[in-house]
Amino acid sequence: VQLQACGGGLVQAGGSLRLSCVASGRIFSTYTVGWFRQASGEEREFVARVSWSGGVTYYADSVKGRFTISRDNAKNTVYLQMNSLKPEDTAVYYCAAVDRTLTTLPGSYTYWGQGTQVTVSS
Repeated sequence: VQLQACGGGLVQAGGSLRLSCVASGRIFSTYTVGWFRQASGEEREFVARVSWSGGVTYYADSVKGRFTISRDNAKNTVYLQMNSLKPEDTAVYYCAAVDRTLTTLPGSYTYWGQGTQVTVSS
């Protein structure tokens, strides 16, 4: 599975962005997809994940109520809608995939996209 993340950019605090993660290669519909982020000088952290069917989602407490993850298997795409953005959301955002496993651990994910920068100004 190859993953391509896009949709990042510069936005003011309180604004919104939608990230997309487009997959190619193997059958995508059996893969859990997660979004992670890494701020400068920080470790990579979990943001959100969606199950292979799209029916089960899970969020980090820091984004709960502001971010929404969803997927469209017909388009091999997973989205991360980010609302009410805060300066502390500034980071490089990565999408990742793992086959038939529900996990928040970065080390458990098999495939990774290249990352997209999100910058939130105050």
